[in-house]
Amino acid sequence: MSKEDKFDGILFSMAQEHEGGVPDLLDTIFGFLARKTDFYVGGEDGAAEKLLLKAFRKYESIAGEERKKKKIAAEEAERKRKEKLRLQREKEEQLRKQAESQPEQATVREITDEEAEKLEKELKNKQSEDVNGVPENEIGEEKSSDSKNDDDEDDDPKEKGKLKPNSGNGCDLPNYKWTQTLLDIEVRVPSKTAFKLRPRDVVVNIAKRHLVVGIKGQPPIIDDDLQHEIKLEECTWVLEDGKTFLINLEKVNKVEWWSKLVVSDPEISTRKINPEPSKLSDLDGETRGLVEKMMYDQRQRELGLPTSEEQKKQDILKKFMEQHPEMDFSKCKFN
Repeated sequence: MSKEDKFDGILFSMAQEHEGGVPDLLDTIFGFLARKTDFYVGGEDGAAEKLLLKAFRKYESIAGEERKKKKIAAEEAERKRKEKLRLQREKEEQLRKQAESQPEQATVREITDEEAEKLEKELKNKQSEDVNGVPENEIGEEKSSDSKNDDDEDDDPKEKGKLKPNSGNGCDLPNYKWTQTLLDIEVRVPSKTAFKLRPRDVVVNIAKRHLVVGIKGQPPIIDDDLQHEIKLEECTWVLEDGKTFLINLEKVNKVEWWSKLVVSDPEISTRKINPEPSKLSDLDGETRGLVEKMMYDQRQRELGLPTSEEQKKQDILKKFMEQHPEMDFSKCKFN
């Protein structure tokens, strides 16, 4: 445990006892220094102030750097969203122009039933050839394959009743929404109040395995054990526009997807999570290697192919068989 972490539990307990927030907490701390120590009078004039400002500026710099990193990450995510939207609009505009450029029918005449049947067959054949440049029978096979994969997941007893993850690989629930990366979890909790909240109006308690979020004088919106442990010193929360709690929880295990935020939540299917490859660059070398292996194994399972471990076993077996051609393996069964 680091020097900074050592007293977190005590300080969190103290903070919870101060309804006035940070001002009250600081008042207690400096009152203690004045009453029980020689902090103010033990050195030369201005020494206490210099010591205080030195510590303040140190952590102000650290907090500023962290806020800068999060701002850059948020701006990058917004840039990607806008770029995706721009590409989608360009595609729609291209399709619209293509439709407008089609020559209109010069004359209109009534056709016979035989001609109508023949025209209908020709249109169906043309559509089957034009959809993504893939013949209709191949599209059918692809859909059948996708459907089979979904059916396989649905048939798996472990996947029964699990929800599909939202676009952020988390879950949208009636009272809040959460998303996740391998590094952290973001929770958004709307207050549903008619007025803007202030920090002194709310209760947010974050523990290693427990989360409480609510408004003073009202039943808590969240009060439950977290599914997994978090790093307290890296967790933050703010009130957005005085209406929404925005909570960021740092994971301890950075190679594990959460299937629920708190233990009473419905589970999501972690098999259907779609991680962002760009986030891998944020991980250290060892963790990144583990995550890439997990992603590779997941793709292999979806394709019905051996995972990295299974492939390794097959390679060892193949090498053994080549080294011992005198042995008959034809009646052996290998799992």
